[in-house]
Amino acid sequence: MRKFITLASVALAMLALVVGGAPYYASASSHREAPLISSDPQADGTDLYAWVSNDRPDSVTFVADYIPLEESYGGPNYYRFGDDVLYEINIDNNGDAQDEITFQFRFHTQVGNGNTFLYNTGPVRSIDDPNLNVKQFYSVSLLGKGGNNDPARSGTVIADNLPVAPYDVGPKSFPDGYEKVAMQAVRDIGHGIKVFAGPRDDPFFIDLGGTFDLLSGIRGRDDLSGLNVHTIALQVPIAGLKGPNDSVIGVRTTAYRRTMRVTQTSVTPLQATEPVVQVSRLDMPLVNEVVIPLALKDTFNTLKPEQDAQIYTSGTPAGDLLKKSVLDPELARLMHGILGVNVPPPPRNDIFTIFLTGIPQLNQPKTVTPASLLRLNMAIPPSDHPNRLGLLGGDVAGFPNGRRPADDITDISLQVVAGATPFTPGFEANSKLGDGVNGNDVPFKASFPYLAPPHDYTEGK
Repeated sequence: MRKFITLASVALAMLALVVGGAPYYASASSHREAPLISSDPQADGTDLYAWVSNDRPDSVTFVADYIPLEESYGGPNYYRFGDDVLYEINIDNNGDAQDEITFQFRFHTQVGNGNTFLYNTGPVRSIDDPNLNVKQFYSVSLLGKGGNNDPARSGTVIADNLPVAPYDVGPKSFPDGYEKVAMQAVRDIGHGIKVFAGPRDDPFFIDLGGTFDLLSGIRGRDDLSGLNVHTIALQVPIAGLKGPNDSVIGVRTTAYRRTMRVTQTSVTPLQATEPVVQVSRLDMPLVNEVVIPLALKDTFNTLKPEQDAQIYTSGTPAGDLLKKSVLDPELARLMHGILGVNVPPPPRNDIFTIFLTGIPQLNQPKTVTPASLLRLNMAIPPSDHPNRLGLLGGDVAGFPNGRRPADDITDISLQVVAGATPFTPGFEANSKLGDGVNGNDVPFKASFPYLAPPHDYTEGK
């Protein structure tokens, strides 16, 4: 799993806040950000992306990554999605912090020959090759609006028995090229919707080790190079996402596991019963790692957007701790105390404005309930000249207006926490802050699913 984050977390961590009058916070799951989820990699969301598709601007692409820090050589039982995990991509299209549209993904694994230890028993030349001994399949369900964002609300299975791209075991196992086989997992499931599920290069880039070495060991090295994740990618026409009065959507990805009731008698076997419980939540990137204190991290992964402001304003010890963490972020104090960076004084209402409700005239819904969601204005077309610093670099099609794989979340977040935005005049000198890692270790693809192929053992770490 992934060692994760950096100073970046802070800024985005603040995303989780409030705006307008009432303070508010946000929580998101990512690489090993909370004690409990760090022990459950199959349910651990690492990154969430949402952007107007580069080569298909009438659609939005969503990418939800899970299973952090995958080593390419991790056989013979290679990484895979959890058969007992319910994965979701959730969309709020009217600003009410409720899911109007939810795509659910359920996986199951099939083993051909149980009398061998091999993942594949010979060369694999297609996704349905009988030599591929361990195969995963999945279904996609579409759910409409439901009370309390309930994952058990009624829905419709819109695609079933879709193949998951296999793991990249190595060049001997894929003699015609791994990507030729993997791209057979890209499926058009009707109504202009495309899906893909399978291993990809981890698109996040950061000097992880140097960041956590008291913020002062930065070497400009991408510590996530050569590592993989498991990706769920979804491409949906804008017409099917747009709310009745708005082009702004809020996005999050979640993972659920069943609650367990165990009974053991002479005649009753062990039993698992519904309902499912949310164990992972990811929306704005890099939030839960740094801003949220250890005492609250596990709780945050269980919360739904409409609960955010309730906790923040509750007046309980947890709410007070959260409020202090947001208004006077520890990361900003560390940047000042350890690195000598001059940062704006608390309370940090600038961060509230930028990240909580969305920015007016950019990605703020016409009516909005403050909540931690990755907000995207689908009416803004892709940039002809994308800038890795997104909005801070003058590119309105980039983060925090959605998030593209090439957006440099670490540098953006560092600069926001340090006050290098139009909302805090006088801190422009901090616009040069960064971790020295300005892009991914391998190029992204030009078409869906956009993320680069996974590393195999010959090129991974």
